[in-house]
Amino acid sequence: MASRTGGAPPATPYTSEFEERRGALAGGLAERKLDAYLVAFSPNLRYLTGFTGSNGNLLVTPEESILFTDPRYAIQAHAESAGCRIRIAKGPLTPEVAAAIAKLGLKRIGYEPARMSCDAYESLKSRLPMGASLQAAGGRIEELRMVKSPAEAERIRRSVRTNSRAFERAVARLRPGMKERDFAAELEYGMRRLGAEKPAFETIVAGGVRSALPHAQPSAAPLAAGDLVVVDMGAFEQGYASDMTRMLFLGSPGAKVKRTYKAVLEAQLAALDAVRAGVLAGRVDRAARATLEGHGLGRAFVHSTGHGLGLEIHEPPRIGKRDKTRLRAGMAITIEPGVYLEGWGGIRIEDTVLVTENGCETLTPTSKELRAV
Repeated sequence: MASRTGGAPPATPYTSEFEERRGALAGGLAERKLDAYLVAFSPNLRYLTGFTGSNGNLLVTPEESILFTDPRYAIQAHAESAGCRIRIAKGPLTPEVAAAIAKLGLKRIGYEPARMSCDAYESLKSRLPMGASLQAAGGRIEELRMVKSPAEAERIRRSVRTNSRAFERAVARLRPGMKERDFAAELEYGMRRLGAEKPAFETIVAGGVRSALPHAQPSAAPLAAGDLVVVDMGAFEQGYASDMTRMLFLGSPGAKVKRTYKAVLEAQLAALDAVRAGVLAGRVDRAARATLEGHGLGRAFVHSTGHGLGLEIHEPPRIGKRDKTRLRAGMAITIEPGVYLEGWGGIRIEDTVLVTENGCETLTPTSKELRAV
C-alpha cells in the first residue's frame, strides 16, 4: 500500500471547510504510516463532515471519504455531509466498514482509542481482512479542532450572546423563595426560546452553603434572602458551546462576601491579562492561582482555571497549572477561577474568550459585578 502512505494526498480544489478539514487529516496519514483513519466519535464526525446524526462512521483515505450510517439518516447524510461518499447500512455499520476496508485494500487503519468501545474495537478487528490492522492514532482531530475558524468563532459568539440574554431574562424574574431547580429551568427555557438547541451541560444553580460545591446539581432547596448564589450555564447553538458563571446575592452582601468576590475577580482579570498566543496554558493558570494565594485563598481554588470549548463543552486545551499547551490565536477557552469555603459558600467568575495574537477577546457581554437581587 505504498501508494496510499507514500506522499501527500492529491491536490484538491476544496469546496467546503469540511473538505479542508478532511484534507488536513488525510495529509497526516503518511507521517503516521497509515492508509486510512476511522472516525466514530460524534463531535469529530460533525467537525469533519457536518453530519449531525447519532450513528455514523467515517473512513478517511487520501483519495476519498466514506460516511457510513443507517437508513434513519439517509436523507440527512446526503444533505449534510459535504463531499463524502455515503454508504447506507441495513444492519450494523461495522460489517460495512470492514467490507470497504477489504475492497480498498487498506492495511493500517488509524482509530481513536479513547473514543471507541472495547466491543466496537473487537467487532471490527474480527472482521478485518488478513493483513489489515487497527492502529491507535487518537488526538489528531482534537488537535485540529483546538483552533477555531472564523465561522466557528462566530457560532461561539452567537451561543455566548444567547446564553447571556437568557441569564438576564431569568434574573429579572428571580425572587427569594424560588427553588434552585426552578431557576435552572427558567435559564434553560430561556436559552431554547432564544435559539439554542439545548444547554451545553446541566445548568448549575446553588445557593448559600451549597455554592461551595463547584459542580452542584440544582436541588429543591429554596433560594433564601441572604444567600450567595452561583449560576454556571452554557448553551449549544448551531452545534457550538458557550460557558459562563456569574454570582448573585439575594439582599445586601456583607464585608466577607465583597472581599472574597473582589479577590476572585482580581484572579480572573489577572488570568485574562496573561492570555495571548504563544503563552503556555499553565502560565495563565498560575496568574490566577498566584493572585488568590496573595489573598490567602490559594487552597480554596480546587480546579483548573479553564478549558477549551467548541463542539464539546470541555475540549483541549486544559488551562491547568501543569499544562504545557502553547496557546494559539483562534483557540476558544474559558477563564474561571473560584474559591470554595465549606460551610460558608463559593464564588466563581467565568467568561468565554477567544485567544488573539496580542491578548484575548472576551466574548461574554454580561457584567462581572456581584449582582444584588
